[in-house]
Amino acid sequence: MTTVPTTKLAHDLQSGALALTLAEIAEDAARVILPFWRSGALVETKADDSPVTQADRAAEALILERLQAAYPGVQTVAEEAVAAGGAPESAESWFWLIDPLDGTKGFIRGGEAFTVNIALIRDGYPVAGVVTAPATATTWRSDAPEGGAFRRQFGEAQEGEAHAGAEWRPIKVRDRPQEGMALLSHSVTDDEAARLAARHGCTRWQGTDSSLKFCLIAEGRFDAYPRSGPTSEWDTAAGQAVLEAAGGRVLSDDGQRLRYGKSRFLNGPFVAMGG
Repeated sequence: MTTVPTTKLAHDLQSGALALTLAEIAEDAARVILPFWRSGALVETKADDSPVTQADRAAEALILERLQAAYPGVQTVAEEAVAAGGAPESAESWFWLIDPLDGTKGFIRGGEAFTVNIALIRDGYPVAGVVTAPATATTWRSDAPEGGAFRRQFGEAQEGEAHAGAEWRPIKVRDRPQEGMALLSHSVTDDEAARLAARHGCTRWQGTDSSLKFCLIAEGRFDAYPRSGPTSEWDTAAGQAVLEAAGGRVLSDDGQRLRYGKSRFLNGPFVAMGG
């Protein structure tokens, strides 16, 4: 069992090159996913009754292959691999959390709010992360430690440019306005959404799917994302990395920073917040 990352991984994390590499990988995974979108792709049901498509599996295969080639020997915890073979018994000090297609239900419906999530965890906390929205060709990423967060549009004409940092724009959370606005999962009722929003000082709320919620708060467009129901760690780690890099916070229900490597890689209630 590998517990110490390669020298290259540690170096690239400190220089910021790691997040750029993850952006390249996530954007290439997005290109794998898009041909399946709105194409009537076959949907299967996993043991936990959640849906999975060929797009999920193809994107995860690409991500795992690319991470192993770039940074061999680092533990990976990826959604479809866990569904097929079970979660690791324990997390190592450094490990990847991967959701190749977050928001599969919306993807199947033909919606745009689905994402590719890749995060690196060190000693229980995300230290680098990338979220890519294939439908809108948008990527959000962290940078070197204390280096901030960034967003870019990508497309066929720019393929391969992510590593050079082309057209990356810095993003930052906004100061909380007098009437804050929350983002909520579509899985909650309107009454529950209004209650959760008010609990965190927001008078208005909007529903959306996937880890986009973290990124929209990181951009300064929204203020809070409270979550009362269970999620898996691969659903939140990349978004947390981006939001924290943009100046936000993600807190569990005990008021502490949301940790990773928990039992069965599951989260309890949390809230993601901007300024």
